[in-house]
Amino acid sequence: MHEKTEDVRVGFFIVTTANQIRLDTNECVILLHGLGRFRQSMGRLEQHLKRLGYTTINLAYPSTTKSIETIAGTHLARAVHSCEASGAEKIHFVGHSLGGIIVRQYLQQHFVPAGSRLVMLSPPNQGSELVELLLNFPLYQWITGPAGQEIGRGPEALVHRLKPVEIEVGVIAGTSSMNPLFSFFMDGPDDGMVSVKSTELAEMSDFITVPSTHTFIMRSPMVMKQVAHFFKYGRFDRRMTS
Repeated sequence: MHEKTEDVRVGFFIVTTANQIRLDTNECVILLHGLGRFRQSMGRLEQHLKRLGYTTINLAYPSTTKSIETIAGTHLARAVHSCEASGAEKIHFVGHSLGGIIVRQYLQQHFVPAGSRLVMLSPPNQGSELVELLLNFPLYQWITGPAGQEIGRGPEALVHRLKPVEIEVGVIAGTSSMNPLFSFFMDGPDDGMVSVKSTELAEMSDFITVPSTHTFIMRSPMVMKQVAHFFKYGRFDRRMTS
C-alpha cells in the first residue's frame, strides 16, 4: 500500500500529514533543531513521525541571534498556536540540544493539552561544561549569539532558573564522541559536546543513553523509534537498547 500524504497550511506553516497509519487522536509534533543548526537537521526524524501519522512542524528559528526567552515567546509560541488551530488534541515536542531548553522555557508560562510529551536529545539541562569553558571568548560569543551565552554552568545560567515543567519528559543522551579534546573537559561519558550527566533533569519521566554523537543523534534509527515510542507510551523501549 502506498503512503498517502497531503500538505496542509496551518497559520504561518506548511505541515504534512501521513495517512497510512492513523493515530487515535489528532497529535501535532513540533521539532526544534540545536544551536547553529537548521531545520534540515531534523528532517529525517520529521519524516519518520509523518509516516506514523503525526502532523509536524519542523521549526526554523534564529538560534544564533536571539535569546532563548525571545525564541520561546515568539517562534515557538506561534508554532504551538498553529497546532492548536489545527485542532490538535496533543502537542508533543522533540528538541535537539538547545531546542529542548527552548521548550522548557516556553513551558514556564504556557500549558499544552494533557497527554502532550517532550523528548530532549542531548540537552544541556545542567548547563554545558564546554560552553562554560568557551563563554568568555569573543569568537564564541560572536558565533553563538545570545542563546549561546545562556547555557553555561554558572549560577547565572538560564538553565538553573527554569522551574520543573508540567509535562512528561524523556531524555536521550549520546555516549559517542568524535572530539577527544572537547571530551577531555567533560565529566564522565559524553557525546563530544554535552556530558551524559549534564543532560539529566529532575522531573524527567524516563532516561536512556545511546551510542550516538551530539551532531547526529537525531538521525539515529534507534533514536527515531525511541522518540515515537515515548510519544505513544510515555516511556522508552528498553528492548531496543539491550
